[in-house]
Amino acid sequence: MAEYDLTSPLLSPRSSDQPQTVLTVDEDSEPSDQSPSNHQPPLQTHNDEKTTLTSSNPYAFLGSDAHSVPAPTTVDPFRNGTPFISGVYEAVKIVLCLPIMLLRLVLFGACLAVGYIATRIALEGWKDKQNPMPKWRCRIMWVTRICARFILFSFGYQWIRRKGKPAPREIAPIVVSNHVSYIEPIFYFYELFPTIVAAESHDSMPFVGTIIRAMQVIYVNRFSPASRKNAVNEIKRRASCDKFPRVLLFPEGTTTNGKVLISFQLGAFIPGHPIQPIIVRYPHVHFDQSWGLISLAKLMFRMFTQFHNYMEVEYLPIIMPPDNEKLSAVHFAERERPWSYMVEMARIESLYHISSLEAVDFLDKFLSMNPDTSGCVKLHDFSRGLRLKACKLSEEIFGFLDVEKNGSITFKQFLFGVAHVMKKPLFMQACELAFAECDVRGDNYCMKEELSNILRHAIPDLNEDEVHGLLNLFDSNNDGRISRDDFITCLRKNPLLIALFSPRLLQKDFSRGGDRMLQDIV
Repeated sequence: MAEYDLTSPLLSPRSSDQPQTVLTVDEDSEPSDQSPSNHQPPLQTHNDEKTTLTSSNPYAFLGSDAHSVPAPTTVDPFRNGTPFISGVYEAVKIVLCLPIMLLRLVLFGACLAVGYIATRIALEGWKDKQNPMPKWRCRIMWVTRICARFILFSFGYQWIRRKGKPAPREIAPIVVSNHVSYIEPIFYFYELFPTIVAAESHDSMPFVGTIIRAMQVIYVNRFSPASRKNAVNEIKRRASCDKFPRVLLFPEGTTTNGKVLISFQLGAFIPGHPIQPIIVRYPHVHFDQSWGLISLAKLMFRMFTQFHNYMEVEYLPIIMPPDNEKLSAVHFAERERPWSYMVEMARIESLYHISSLEAVDFLDKFLSMNPDTSGCVKLHDFSRGLRLKACKLSEEIFGFLDVEKNGSITFKQFLFGVAHVMKKPLFMQACELAFAECDVRGDNYCMKEELSNILRHAIPDLNEDEVHGLLNLFDSNNDGRISRDDFITCLRKNPLLIALFSPRLLQKDFSRGGDRMLQDIV
């Protein structure tokens, strides 16, 4: 197996006669839906690899005629959005904040000095730096960590919004994060006190060099193969020992404007240990806090002259390698394909108001469909991922997502299609009415016999094993019974499955609420 180092790209470079890949991101405009139509279009077929797909819309009963995916546009991942002061509001705000800036500068200088002195005391006489820092020295470093929080306060981060929690070090010894500004290292120093990988030149920086030595930094000279190899070995060694702090890596290798991800370097993936991804966002209107194509002095001045700077930190679910083997770095990284998926996950939250955790669940569902090396899923794997058999309904659902009608779907098409269905006004009402059809006893539990009949009504030739698999999917907590919460949770995690209930919902006249829904539909 080939050796990989910190600067190796995750994907092999293309030859000169192959087209180059350009990372793109969608516009902010919400994809427009066509107005609902009462008329079902005639069935059409599309042949691809001997697979016939129908174009009938299985979600017309929700008032959806079709969905669209926004056209991409190329962006510069390093360009700061507000490199210049513009507008009367910003000018007035800066003037008003000048006295505040002086106070913040005093706080910044005082905290930097106190933290530096505490760090020097913690490092005094410490010779054995190849082993974890003794606990009493770590306790002294809490002074510096608290000073780091006050430094963030001086930059205008009076409060920082967090989503999720950091996993215990013994569960996820490696954390990876996007890198937008110089603020993240300060935050992680306070929050996690991790080991980091840094260029050797950082050791000579005033104040900073002393503080990162206390973090037991792993130095690397990117131009030296021997130094890169040593850094890789150190990452492996420290990630494998629970007495060391967790290892923090910025796999992009540089700062971006936070709007996109660029190709990952391999350092975090080489050990094959569980990894916890972290996303940092800087919501803003007038001042972009990203450190891209803007000087450090100018960026600090703008931060000091804001009333408040917003920062959000989201701890994502842990990425686990398979239990039976340690993956190679390329295998582990390509299996997750973060550069292919996370841009769409970030965009869908603002377009459809879907949370990042919901987007991660949809990503897990898509990955369970075994996408090929180009990130596409065919009909067979798609049906298996939804626990459906190849049939007319599964072809209609697949054709609904396959907006390009080429016989395969991408994660972007899957995510936008799922969000489109789930955010339809009639979706939750349809879920409630579908459960009411199964709750024949009125005890808030679904009768499995009735649910089986509904499933066979939608897909007539389901066998017992296939029905059992779908019933298990609806039993979210695996207690042998399907409660109302189990039923609704399953459909929220698998919105496309609401199509299974369309034949029953459209043919039956409900005594409560059904008439109104049917009127809305037709």
